[in-house]
Amino acid sequence: MGAPGLNLRKKVTLNTIRSMYKKGEPITVLTAHDFPSGHVADVAGMEIVLVGDSLAMVALGMEDTSEVLLEEMLLHCRSVSRAAKTAFTVGDLPMGSYEIAPEQALESAIRFIKEGRVQGIKLEGGIEMAPTIKKITTAGIPVLGHIGLTPQRQNAFGGFRVQGKTSEGAMKVLEDALAVQAAGCFAVVVEAVPQEVAALITKKLSIPTIGIGAGNGCSGQVLVQVDMTGNFPPGRFIPKFVKKYGDVWSESLKAIEAYRDETKSRSYPAKEHTYPIPKEELEKFQRMIDAKLELMYKNTLSMSPTLSVLLK
Repeated sequence: MGAPGLNLRKKVTLNTIRSMYKKGEPITVLTAHDFPSGHVADVAGMEIVLVGDSLAMVALGMEDTSEVLLEEMLLHCRSVSRAAKTAFTVGDLPMGSYEIAPEQALESAIRFIKEGRVQGIKLEGGIEMAPTIKKITTAGIPVLGHIGLTPQRQNAFGGFRVQGKTSEGAMKVLEDALAVQAAGCFAVVVEAVPQEVAALITKKLSIPTIGIGAGNGCSGQVLVQVDMTGNFPPGRFIPKFVKKYGDVWSESLKAIEAYRDETKSRSYPAKEHTYPIPKEELEKFQRMIDAKLELMYKNTLSMSPTLSVLLK
């Protein structure tokens, strides 16, 4: 499936990401949920491809991320990992797979590495999840943290609300960031936090921040691929921080409607879409058909004397 010459870069590793961070080079992160989305993100040069639990909505039609199961995440991780050969791949631990105990989280993380074939995992939470993160990183599994707005816990926040809008709230986000850093995260997603707060937090950390709705003062950015490519019908809600870089829905709809119309009018498939047969072979085939049908007719008559009499 890979296109020769399209992706010649070296494999992105944690050392690559650390080197970019030290140089101040922004880190690009994009979600993917299947082989095609993983393939295009990889070829486009994303440093990190995240199999986010957002696939619950964009790929599985669920109401929110809390519905998706561990086994479903593993299936999609495997699909993306088959395509993303040079990006650093990360899988999102779904709700219910890591909150009970650090041991449960480590078991889930191991499954993501062994069965999902990703290189690292992501989980939501700050100070309260530090022991869990430590358990996983100590086992040698890279962890991408996630603080600020944590969608899996949106019910506890009263919905998808911006975090860190007060000085106390901003300090809580910083404390969470420092805690997950100390626990061994290689980077941390900062979601739905005022730009100025996220920039200050970024300066206080020694690991990259990956912003989503947190301004351009972060060390990198992440978006949901379906959102930023415009692969959704008109009228669908998208968050304020999403920039629509394409209109995949309209392009797909236009192509599929054209296919429908050409099929109805029989203009597709045209001659150039078919396979040829030599004229003499076609004529021979027609004679074979005629002979076969004549034989079948004679056999029918021989097996049914009554029918033979009626047809005379």
